[in-house]
Amino acid sequence: MYEPLTIEGFRCYAPALAFGADNYPSEVYSRLCRLEERHFWFRARNRIILRVFRQYLAHRQRPRILEVGCGTGFVLQGLAAEKCYELIGADSHIAGLRHARDRLPGIELVQLDARNLPYESEFDAIGAFDVIEHIAEDESALAGFCRALRPSGIVVVTVPQHQWLWSSVDEQAGHKRRYARQDLLAKITAAGFDILHVTSFVMTLLPVLYAMRLAKRPRDTSASDIDWSELEIPLVANSVCSAAMLIDEALMISGLSLPAGGSLLAIGRKRAP
Repeated sequence: MYEPLTIEGFRCYAPALAFGADNYPSEVYSRLCRLEERHFWFRARNRIILRVFRQYLAHRQRPRILEVGCGTGFVLQGLAAEKCYELIGADSHIAGLRHARDRLPGIELVQLDARNLPYESEFDAIGAFDVIEHIAEDESALAGFCRALRPSGIVVVTVPQHQWLWSSVDEQAGHKRRYARQDLLAKITAAGFDILHVTSFVMTLLPVLYAMRLAKRPRDTSASDIDWSELEIPLVANSVCSAAMLIDEALMISGLSLPAGGSLLAIGRKRAP
């Protein structure tokens, strides 16, 4: 692996990707950063992720965690508040890392290509939260996660689920796919992991999500007409959706693997050689 360049104070291992692409302009991060703090889905997903790390890393002394695709640092902020992890955040776009640095000035942040991580056997856990659906070569990214993990390290992945929910929202977000459960598990297993747990979430709200997506059949879009309607929702609707997500979370805490939902969570452990 070559020595990284330094751009805007960030170590950049994939500088060709550092300033993004037309289909995901840097302005998206500024708007997203404002929405994450209050939007029900981001808040619920953070709670779910934090519980996973507490459960699966409880026996490790200050585990080292890499978040691939950390964006504006919202998940890292939640992990940092636990005060028990050594954290590194990584993203391909410097625009996201700028916001992450503002949120968490003490956290190490690097720019890289998720398909070509510059690490080997360095982390106790790697998280990729709604990231690999953006990557055409998602198998390569998962294999790289495995190489970067220490023996028995864990990977935690969330992805959008059910191709029948595909709509213009996915196209504008730059998704390559929505996942079926068995397809995701097959890819994680092939990358070198044993599956520890898998569950859907956003199950209680699935009928509402389906109805919304029916109204948003795929169409030609450009970066300038991104549909923010699923993120910029009224306060009352946000509160109702937050309450619905608590039902999902309660079922998950009880140990159930929810069979369907807008999102999918999978946890794998690096397989012994």
